[in-house]
Amino acid sequence: MMDTKIRFPETHPERTVYVRSVKHDELPKELKAQVAPGKNLFAIHKADGECLALTRDRYVAFAMARSNEMAPVSVH
Repeated sequence: MMDTKIRFPETHPERTVYVRSVKHDELPKELKAQVAPGKNLFAIHKADGECLALTRDRYVAFAMARSNEMAPVSVH
C-alpha cells in the first residue's frame, strides 16, 4: 500500500567511501614507475578527499571497501 511506512536501515555517512578511476598521468611520480603507461588504477577516497587505497581493479576496490565495513559509491 502507498500508506505503508517503510523503515530503512540507518546510514552512516562516515562509512561512505568513493571509488574513482585514476589516470596514469594523475599518479604521484613514485607510483608512475610501477604502473604501465595508459593503465588506470582505482582509488578509494574518504568524503574529505583523503585517499585510503589504490588498486588495479574496480571490482577489487569495491570488495576492499565492503570488507572493511565501508559503503562504496562510484564517482565519475
